[in-house]
Amino acid sequence: MQRRQTLRHLLGAGAAGVGLAHAPPGAAASCRSESPAGTVALVELFTSEGCSSCPPADRWLSRVSAGEPARIAPLSLHVRYWDYIGWKDPFAQPAFGERQRWLTAASGGRTVYTPGVFLGAREWRGWDDPVALERRLAALQRQPAGARIAIAVDGPSAAPVLRVSAVLAPGATARRPALYVALTQSGLRSAVDAGENRGETLRHDHVVRRLDGPLALDADGRAAYAAPLAASGGADARFGVTAFVQDLADAGIVQAWSMALPAGCVRPAA
Repeated sequence: MQRRQTLRHLLGAGAAGVGLAHAPPGAAASCRSESPAGTVALVELFTSEGCSSCPPADRWLSRVSAGEPARIAPLSLHVRYWDYIGWKDPFAQPAFGERQRWLTAASGGRTVYTPGVFLGAREWRGWDDPVALERRLAALQRQPAGARIAIAVDGPSAAPVLRVSAVLAPGATARRPALYVALTQSGLRSAVDAGENRGETLRHDHVVRRLDGPLALDADGRAAYAAPLAASGGADARFGVTAFVQDLADAGIVQAWSMALPAGCVRPAA
């Protein structure tokens, strides 16, 4: 899947070629972080509120991401293909089902399902095995990262700007590297009154509200993204940014990184 999804409402239109800058006087709360030397695991959970077997996976993602913030970049992508059985998932987007189909094909699979977990863009059926997960995370962490990713929010507090930059590491072998930027929201809950989860109150973290990309890296192996940062969801809403570089040639993840956004870094949407 190579179609760009524009971040609207939550993020304004992005722009390439803008690097990280020092925050001027009166800037938003300092919000900056950079990916480590080792490879961080991009964990993508494809889930649906219409799926009765998904809540345990939702809870799993919340738990493991809280315990491994430096080794996991988490995304919860809600799909629509179960909406027809009685409950329309309010967080689902058609593009997420397209992404799951693309990743499934890249992994050699033919069938999409929920809950579906991909670790480093490869299907991970043993997601509920803590020993296997620990081994995989440790192995990735020992691998030198193929790119460096920096995330920052700067600008005046009344108009903060999200900036993400990515630089390929020397010797990186990605043939068609591209940058993706996701704005996520945690602490969400839904009272479901139809479908397989009827009568349940479901809770979600790291839900992707907007996914922007792919943004191709240039001939020097660099890409940069900038967008006004405004979000809605109430005073207790918790937002984060996950950015990753992916090789469009084989779907492999070059590097990923996540940053939770303190409340002072986000301007409430009008």
